[in-house]
Order: sequence, then structure tokens, then C-alpha cells
Amino acid sequence: MGALGYLAASTPPRLASAGAVVAIPILAVQQLNDIGLGGALVAVSLGPSILAAPLVGAVLDRARRPGYLIAIAGLLTAVAFLVAGFLDRVPLPVEFAALGVAGAVSPFYMGGLSSFVAEEIPDGRRAFAYDALSYNLSAVAGPAVVAVLAALWSAQAALFTLSAASLLGAVSAAVIGLSPHRAGGNSVWRTTLAGLRHIFGHRPLAVVTVSSSLTQLGQGGLAVAAVALSIERVGSPADAALLVTAFAAGSLIGAVVETARPTRASPHIVMGGGFLATGIFTVLAAANLGIAWTVVAIGVSGAFTASTSAAMLLLRNRLSPPHLRSQIFTVGAGLRASAAAGGAALAGSAGLDGALAVLAIGGVWIASAALMAAYPSGASVSREA
Repeated sequence: MGALGYLAASTPPRLASAGAVVAIPILAVQQLNDIGLGGALVAVSLGPSILAAPLVGAVLDRARRPGYLIAIAGLLTAVAFLVAGFLDRVPLPVEFAALGVAGAVSPFYMGGLSSFVAEEIPDGRRAFAYDALSYNLSAVAGPAVVAVLAALWSAQAALFTLSAASLLGAVSAAVIGLSPHRAGGNSVWRTTLAGLRHIFGHRPLAVVTVSSSLTQLGQGGLAVAAVALSIERVGSPADAALLVTAFAAGSLIGAVVETARPTRASPHIVMGGGFLATGIFTVLAAANLGIAWTVVAIGVSGAFTASTSAAMLLLRNRLSPPHLRSQIFTVGAGLRASAAAGGAALAGSAGLDGALAVLAIGGVWIASAALMAAYPSGASVSREA
């Protein structure tokens, strides 16, 4: 498969998901003048992943052709985002159902696909740097597509484009070769329970999982908080995509650096330090010193997320037994997506003004850094990546 093949399969569906988090709240304001509904729709597009993740992982661990399953997930996501584009015409229950399906299948191309990268790219640190690059390319391109298309045409046009991106990823996933894990022995149900026991019973993995999930509570609320901040300071949601894109652009710069020169420090130290830095710069972004200040501060806060993502993925791989790897990756990704959903829902319903919402998001990142202090420095690993 190689790095380029992996990026071709992993980036488009992740791009679509990252863009939808921004496009849906803007569409809700443009078509229905209801930011709360936008937050709820984002939440339902992310939330179901935690319920589906253990089963998705167990299935991927056994699949002979995992690429086909990932392709089907991309196809279903494409259909869901196409339906979401007709928010003012399609009944809301149908919208919620379609986006719920997208949330349920997202573990296939989020954590599930990540569980195969170390087997396809020899150097473990570089492999997960490429995976972090995939996430960050997606995080930049998704909101950027929304920013451009929402300004030139509409958020509806942006969602149609995101649907096409997910379809492209589905085709790529179907044609690349993924080496199957071929886990055997126990039933899917027993394997699922074993995976969950390992995630929450193995202290180092539990610390990594809980801390990295908590960061997403803040990051998930960023798009909705950005809409509120934009309305508060410029009178319209027009700058919201710009702020989210600034965060993603900072992440992309960090990802390029990380891919070219992977960090060799202890991964748990990288996670804690990066979470703290992101939190501090997010807090600074809340100061009302002009849009340029806010954009730069948000961008700098994002620059630390690539190294922390690569470190998290590396630790997740090291701490996972081979026969449970996909499940541990999908559950970890599902928890992060569900936390992001919770953050979106809280940001949409809490009623905080934009600046207070951004301050709260920074505080969440700082709390995540504090949690990493519980990581045992002499932790054993299941295998070296």
C-alpha cells in the first residue's frame, strides 16, 4: 500500500467528517436560523461511533478484506452528507437518522484504518506520523472547503462537496490492499469484552484513552463556539470557518514537521506537554484583541496537536495486543468522537457567549494535560511499534 495509498484511502472520508462539523452548524443558521439545531446535528453525526466502535473493531480484526468494509463505511457517509445538504427540505427525523448512520460507521475509517498503518509502513513512529498527517490534512482541508464554498455559494454546496470526497475515499479504500489481522479463537462478543477489559483495565492505556478523549470534548465544541464568537464580534457566522481552519492549519504545519522529523521524546511526555500548550493558547485566543489575534492564537494552539496525535497513536499501538488492535483503535477513536459530540452539544446548548465558550475549551485541554501526569513512566508495552 505505502504512504501515498494510505493517505488516499484515509484522508477523503476524514476530510468529509471534519468539514461537516463546520458546515452543518452554518447550514442550520443559513437555512433555519437555529444554531442549537446545528449543534445537535453535529452531535448525532459523531455520537453513535462509541456504541459501534467495539463491534467494528472486532469485525475488522477478523476481516479477510478489511478495505472493503472501510469502503462501505465511506459510501454510507457520502450518502448521509448528501441528505444533510437538504436540511430545509428533508424531515428532521430523516436528517438525524442519516447522520446517525454516518456516526455509526465512522470507526471504520477513523480508528479502524489507523490500526493497519503500522503493518504497511515499516517505521512505527513514521507510520503514525503519516496517520497524524492524514488526520490533520483532513482537519485543514475540510473546514477550508467549507469556508470557501460557504462564502462563494452556500454551506449546502460545501456539504455536497464533502459527500463527493467521502465517495472518493470509499473507492480508494476498495482498491488498496490491507494486510488482515486474522484474529481468531473467541467469538466476536468475547473478543469485544476482552478488548474493553484491556482498554480500561490496563492503566497506561486507560490514561492515554481518557486524557485524549477529554481533549475532544473541547475540540468538538470549537466549531460551534467559533460560530458564537463570530456572531458576537462581527455580527454573522462568516468568520467561524476561518477560526476552525486556523486551528486546522496550525495542526497541519505541525503534522508536516512531525512527518519529516518524528519526535523522539517519550510519547506520554509529548502528549502532556502538547495538551498544555494547546490549552494555554486557546485561552489566550479568547481575549478580544481583534480577529487577527484570535486567528493567530487559535492557529498556534493547533500546531501542537499533530505531535500529540502521533504520540497517542504510537502508544495505543504499543499497548495493544495484536489480536485486539483494531478494536482498541476503534474504541479509542469512538470515545474521542463521542466526546467531540458532547462538546458540540454542550457548546450549542450551554448558552455561553463566544469568549466564555473558548475559555472553557482551553480549560478542557489543560485538564487533559493534568490527567497525563497519572501515566506510569515505566509502563510495559505489548510490542514495540
